[in-house]
Amino acid sequence: MPAFDYRQATELRDALSRYAVRYLFIGKSGAILLGFPDTTQDADLFVEKERRNGQALASALVDIGFVLTEEHRRDLERGKDFVQLKDGPFDVDIVFAPDGIERFEDAWTRRVEIDGFPVCHIDDIIGSKDAANRVKDRESLPRLRAFRDWLRSRRR
Repeated sequence: MPAFDYRQATELRDALSRYAVRYLFIGKSGAILLGFPDTTQDADLFVEKERRNGQALASALVDIGFVLTEEHRRDLERGKDFVQLKDGPFDVDIVFAPDGIERFEDAWTRRVEIDGFPVCHIDDIIGSKDAANRVKDRESLPRLRAFRDWLRSRRR
């Protein structure tokens, strides 16, 4: 599977916008949209856990070519903690309950808007990866922290 790219991110952003889905890019895809110099194989979305939002999300994904099973639709509507979709134009991980972030609304108030992309704040991305404590996350944390320090230095 090729790396997730900006064109795909734009296609996803535009579809989610058309259906008024409340979501944030999170994980490495979110960090990349903030300028983190890396690649990822999928998009990571933190989605507000609300039935209508899940239904709108399912419609938006189908609109851009994802094939959703009835189980996928149910999982999105009820806000299952983690839904991985691989049957579409690119891979997407949908997270309704990311590690390290208590409430969607809290992350939403801290979000950063980049070219119309709602992105989790870098501190939330780092906090979530730190809380998940997976090997791949532990390996990327030093680079993400260095990137956060660089972002902060640019704002001075």
